[in-house]
Amino acid sequence: MKKKPNFFERFSNWATTATGSSAAFIIAALTILVWAVTGPVFQYSETWQLIINTGTTIVTFLMVFLIQKAQNKDSKAVHLKLNELLASHEGTSNRMVNIEDLTEEELDHLYKFYIRLSELAQKENDLTQTHSIDAAEANNQQKTKRYHKK
Repeated sequence: MKKKPNFFERFSNWATTATGSSAAFIIAALTILVWAVTGPVFQYSETWQLIINTGTTIVTFLMVFLIQKAQNKDSKAVHLKLNELLASHEGTSNRMVNIEDLTEEELDHLYKFYIRLSELAQKENDLTQTHSIDAAEANNQQKTKRYHKK
């Protein structure tokens, strides 16, 4: 059963959609235009400048958190979709599921495996050949043995 999102979740989803729209951009551009046009009326006073500085600072401050929340949600959804693909495919390594939770050092170690995998693929002269990390070395050794027997 799908849980109904709380008020903050609904509001942040709405705000993310609204602030990312063309209408929001037009409103922001018109606000700047109106502010610029009123400059001579207010003799470009410090108060006139303070209004736009304060307004843009507040909006920027709030948008940082809204953007980060949307990014976190999107990132989590993408990771879950990738995890599903990895878990459902017979030839993939299950080590890849939830690798975003690894430390930077663990990710660097895993990255080195993929560099090695790339090197093996280049030796095979067949970049379309796929391997899991676990099977790459064994597959390459078997192919090399077969090639040298001929």
